[in-house]
Amino acid sequence: MPLPKRRHSHQRTALRRTHYTTELPEVTEERKVGGESFHLNHNATNDGYYKGRRLPGFRDKRPKPAAE
Repeated sequence: MPLPKRRHSHQRTALRRTHYTTELPEVTEERKVGGESFHLNHNATNDGYYKGRRLPGFRDKRPKPAAE
């Protein structure tokens, strides 16, 4: 594997890294009434839906019965 012949300066490294940027995640509005108002793209909603289909393994959030 080739190795650099000389060491790169801090300035040269910093100039290269100036182009590394992060982007904000894409957020879309929720179409369902009464649900969360926004959700991340390419992720399931809190209700367990992805691309309009219910995913297996998600359960409804029901209050636990009070023990007497």
